[in-house]
Amino acid sequence: MSTDPQTGPDDTSSVPDESPEPVVPEAPRLQLRDPLPPVVDTPELLQDTCERIAAGTGPIALDAERASGYRYSQRAYLIQIRREGSGTHLVDPTAFDSLVPLDTAFDGNEWILHAATQDLMCLAEVGLYPEALFDTELAGRLLNLPRVGLAALVEHYLGLSLAKEFSAADWSTRPLPEPWLVYAALDVEVLIELRNLIDEDLQKAGKREWAAEEFEALLLFQGPPERKEPWRRTSGIHKARGRRALGLVRELWETRDRIAEQRDTTPGRILPDASILELATSPPQDVAALKSMRIMRNRGPRRFASEWFDAIERGLAIAEIKLPTTNQRIDGPPPPRAWADKNPAAADRLSRSREVVTALAEEHDLPTENLISPQLVRNLAWEPPAEITPETVGAALRDQGARRWQVGLVAAPLAEALADVSS
Repeated sequence: MSTDPQTGPDDTSSVPDESPEPVVPEAPRLQLRDPLPPVVDTPELLQDTCERIAAGTGPIALDAERASGYRYSQRAYLIQIRREGSGTHLVDPTAFDSLVPLDTAFDGNEWILHAATQDLMCLAEVGLYPEALFDTELAGRLLNLPRVGLAALVEHYLGLSLAKEFSAADWSTRPLPEPWLVYAALDVEVLIELRNLIDEDLQKAGKREWAAEEFEALLLFQGPPERKEPWRRTSGIHKARGRRALGLVRELWETRDRIAEQRDTTPGRILPDASILELATSPPQDVAALKSMRIMRNRGPRRFASEWFDAIERGLAIAEIKLPTTNQRIDGPPPPRAWADKNPAAADRLSRSREVVTALAEEHDLPTENLISPQLVRNLAWEPPAEITPETVGAALRDQGARRWQVGLVAAPLAEALADVSS
């Protein structure tokens, strides 16, 4: 066998390394430590649950399941609760007029939620209001963790994997299948341990007081602001050229929204956005023509054919002066891409302000959006105080909802950046 260093088989210098990538073992799956509890759906079971929760100790882990992809409403269809000394409870809120007795059993103790803004409104609908809370997702963001989903945090802190296969299930289904209930119970199984570990990291990072301010602000959360002209969010609306087409989109969208609300069905299941655009850009001349369209072949949209045609007739009859404008009305500054033409000084202020925020976020190991809301920075750059000082900048930020800790970090550097441009 040849052993020539250039041609022999022993020369492996040009052979690519084909060694397999190291296999990362999958984290063990999180399991229930106790038997799956029954669903609480009777007054007797609710009373027993309230007594057991009141007898428990420490904070209360909560989660709620909705049916966002299936129902118009954002109501809770299952509420999961866990407390030390009490175990896990799965409550069906649709079985009760309210859950005020449960709120009484909580007795002002801290709630632990993951992504609290997703659940606070549906919990309030059934009479549950926190007096103190800890949001594990928000805490993860303040720690600048790369992933802050519940499954990611459970794996990061506890070395366990958390299944998410039923996250998009129709939780209005009754009875709820047992695998779904197991999945739901697991969402609060280790939430208390997770909260304690994250809290330790917040304290080590010197961010516990920041988190406390953020959590306190969440107690006042009343949902996202109501959108003006929500019909403009119709997917593909750019295809509706001209004010008349936009008027048709608006009439069809509002008709669909009314039907969806009445039937408590997500609007896209009544009539897809693509169908709204097709009707708005190629309106049929009569009901017969409407029913012959491809988009009316399915029973769902066809069932409301007369309503769609009435909406089209209303849209076609709108006086020109009352048609929607081709540009969406915007409160506050215009989109930043237009600033260079509309207000070059403001564009310069925004550029400098963003540089300051980016540097501060890196210094304090924070996502920029958690250091300070980008919208607040835009508002400040577009219309700064008449006299630019750390005090006036801080006051402007506080008036728009910035927390004390945020103002303390950004007010003086932003004031300097704004003053540099204005001077």
